[in-house]
Amino acid sequence: MNGDATSVQLDTDSQNAHAALTATDSRSAYLAGGRPRASAFAHVRELWRYRDLIRNLVVRDLKARYKNSVLGFLWSLLNPLGMMFVFMFVFTVMMPSQVDRFPIFLLCGLLPWNFFSAGVMVGITSITGNANLVKKVYFPREVLTISSVLANLVNFLLGLIVLFVVLLVSRSPLSAWLWLLPVVILIETCFVLGVALILSTLNVFYRDTIMIMDVVMLAWFFLTPVVYPITTLPSNYQFLGMTVDVHRWMYILNPMASLIAAYRDLLYWGYRTDLDFLARTAVTAFAVLAFGYWFFVRFRDRFGEEV
Repeated sequence: MNGDATSVQLDTDSQNAHAALTATDSRSAYLAGGRPRASAFAHVRELWRYRDLIRNLVVRDLKARYKNSVLGFLWSLLNPLGMMFVFMFVFTVMMPSQVDRFPIFLLCGLLPWNFFSAGVMVGITSITGNANLVKKVYFPREVLTISSVLANLVNFLLGLIVLFVVLLVSRSPLSAWLWLLPVVILIETCFVLGVALILSTLNVFYRDTIMIMDVVMLAWFFLTPVVYPITTLPSNYQFLGMTVDVHRWMYILNPMASLIAAYRDLLYWGYRTDLDFLARTAVTAFAVLAFGYWFFVRFRDRFGEEV
């Protein structure tokens, strides 16, 4: 939290939204500890009523991130540039890469990965890090996880400005299918949110989750074609006498590999990403989100006791 004033504002927003919800949906059973099961539509409608609280939490998270920072939100632009120069030095001087237009290639993978990594790692502690709020006032607990992911989405969108500036400076051709970019961003946001909901729930009951995910995210980064093209990997691999299509299984088992490929299709290669491929990735992302939300709602009534 960032001070008593912020806490009071959040409490007020939450209480007002809850009062409206109780008046229209007769949700008093929840406060008595016996909330009936609600449909998926009812959950969505409830979240919509708390949209002001979500917005306030997003603003709070963004302000907290850049509080007492001289450059403030400019770090959202400078951070991807700094990382780009570091990786450029590594892959052009220390380990030369043969990838054409490497800065653009790198940013197309690094920006989506940073959004995924930050959204998941911040989302993990979204419940435990707001224990005082969870115990004190009513609101749908998923609001905390959603706002943490959306705050990182804002940073990602600001980082895309850097990428488009690089594209314009380098006079790279822009795909006529660039209108699909918001669709890809939406798919990734759904995937990030789904993973964050699952892990934030686990972290309430098992605080080892954050430590385990530190290692998992590092391994996941190197197993995803972020700083290298997927053609670097062998196309086939012999396993137990069977020939495994490495590239195909990379995309099947690693949704982030598929998403980064979609970003590169639109922004680096400058052509339409395969719509069947994108549809399969979307189905995976929405399935993860649906399961994550079900899993979160399944246990959220116990959060107040555990945090």
